Amino acid sequence: MLVEVIVGMAIIGIVFVSLYAGLSSGVALIEMTRENLRATQILVEKMETARLFTWEQVTNGTSLPGVFEENYYPSVNGRARGVAYHGSLVISNVNLGTDYDEGLRLLVVAVRWTNGQIPRYREIQTLVARDGLQNYIF
Repeated sequence: MLVEVIVGMAIIGIVFVSLYAGLSSGVALIEMTRENLRATQILVEKMETARLFTWEQVTNGTSLPGVFEENYYPSVNGRARGVAYHGSLVISNVNLGTDYDEGLRLLVVAVRWTNGQIPRYREIQTLVARDGLQNYIF
């Protein structure tokens, strides 16, 4: 009978350890997914803001922020909370070997953050044209 109790306790112990490992990995996966989604939201927000600028604002280099910092949660009472996302917005010339290269700029928005001890990185890029969408907004 003692052997049966010991085997039963071992099985229950293995079940509880497995359950804990499954729950903790699930929570970590959800946290990482939320951080990735927030990074994507930041990238899209910066890209959509840049889309609305005129050609002069894009090419003068002073209207768009070169470096920025966003947080997972908005600031509460002046204190930043959550994961800090460090980003950059870079505009560079395009060299496609075409006649309209002077009317194009490459816009790259990137964010970096740390999940635990693991550094993460996301980037989005697009071409901005001299006679692009920003000239059609009234």
